[in-house]
Amino acid sequence: MDIGSNSVRLVVYESLSRAPTTLFNEKILAGLGRGVSASGRLAEESVAMALAALVRFRKLCDQIGVSNIRVLATAAVRDAENGADFIQAAESVLREPVNVLSGKDEARYSAQGVMSGFWRPDGFVGDLGGGSLELVDLKGKEIGQGRTFPLGGIRLEEDSGGDVAVASKIASQALEKADWLREGEGRDFYAVGGTWRSLARLHMTQTGYSLNVIDHYVIPASEALEFCRVIAHSELDTIDSIEVISKQRRPLLPFGAVVLEQVLRKVRPRRIVLSALGVREGLLYDMMEPEDRDKDPLKVACRELALLRSRSPAHCEELIVWTNKVFEDLGIEESEEEFRLRKAACLLTDIGWRAHPDYRGAQSMAVISNAAFIGIDHPGRAYLALAVFYRYAGLVEDALSPRIRELASSRLMERARILGCVLRVAYLISAAMPGIILRTSLSIRDKDLVLQLDGGLADLDGVRVQKRLSRLAKMLGLANARIEVA
Repeated sequence: MDIGSNSVRLVVYESLSRAPTTLFNEKILAGLGRGVSASGRLAEESVAMALAALVRFRKLCDQIGVSNIRVLATAAVRDAENGADFIQAAESVLREPVNVLSGKDEARYSAQGVMSGFWRPDGFVGDLGGGSLELVDLKGKEIGQGRTFPLGGIRLEEDSGGDVAVASKIASQALEKADWLREGEGRDFYAVGGTWRSLARLHMTQTGYSLNVIDHYVIPASEALEFCRVIAHSELDTIDSIEVISKQRRPLLPFGAVVLEQVLRKVRPRRIVLSALGVREGLLYDMMEPEDRDKDPLKVACRELALLRSRSPAHCEELIVWTNKVFEDLGIEESEEEFRLRKAACLLTDIGWRAHPDYRGAQSMAVISNAAFIGIDHPGRAYLALAVFYRYAGLVEDALSPRIRELASSRLMERARILGCVLRVAYLISAAMPGIILRTSLSIRDKDLVLQLDGGLADLDGVRVQKRLSRLAKMLGLANARIEVA
């Protein structure tokens, strides 16, 4: 449970996992931080709304059978004169202790949230809440300098009297002496928080972006700067596509835009990268054993999906080993990230088998492109979706979503096509059963593509296998394909 300055939220996770799966998620916008800057106190109406939500959340936890409850509270409760009274009431309702995070703790958990959701991040993390802004340097697993600023959306709106121009000056002055922020120049800026996610959602809609996934959504810094200017200085009702943002969120958009604009001017990153993970996921990451933190979250998620939806997860694992050798023997070069993505694709390659044959490719593509994966950017999602699509549909482009294709580079498209064709050959030999495919090999000999079977698999040769092998050879620029029995 996350008691923030704007929202109060319950998130129930299936387990403490490197790729956490959400069982239940609910929030209310209680606005606990509203009025704290002026009066120094939590408003009675906001307190009543928050406590009513906590009563419901506790009942839901009991109903679901949650075994481990953690309750966090941030800036509004931390700063308010009557924050202790609220905590006492909340603990009575929840029958659990409430951990009031310091600004330093909040910054660390935000950084760990990004650390858990991004593969080897490098840049500055910015978490904008209702009461405060946390900025922290992050490189891989190393959390550097960080600081909390009194620039949360609700607080800034009140401190500026609702005047965006005044808010801009307040934000600029607050960040002025933080010279260490210049160390973010040319790196990424990871944006965390509901208001910034709303800004990104608006940007996605206005630009007609291909994928409706906020996590890892990227905006070039120069484009983000201009977008923030427009949002900050326009009448909300006149902004194109404003209807995609809830009416409750809209009033804070200009102030979130003002803060982001000033942060961009100070940090000078190369791009903005949205993170759907923040303080809550940072806490989960903190609770894990070191060996679990070191796991690749993408592979963990893909293995779980393979376990749930494939005929043989063991066969999917074998495909990783087999394609390692195949790609080496075929002379197909891969970057470290492409190697990582191919392994993930092998784990996902059988998730559509229960669907009607005509729709297995399209259905798998839809599942993969919109899955709740972490640790993967949007081009990577496109590669996984395309590779599995081609594995089911072959190199037929008619049913292929052009919106997904737009996300992948020409190089990723080519490798997805190759992998899809390679896997089409593999499944005709293995029938998705383990213990077979590693008794075969694919290689180039005398400028021919050769599929070699061991003696016990000779009867698996057939017309369909020959056709798929010939298509793969053609794609690789080889004249002939043949099957040999060892």
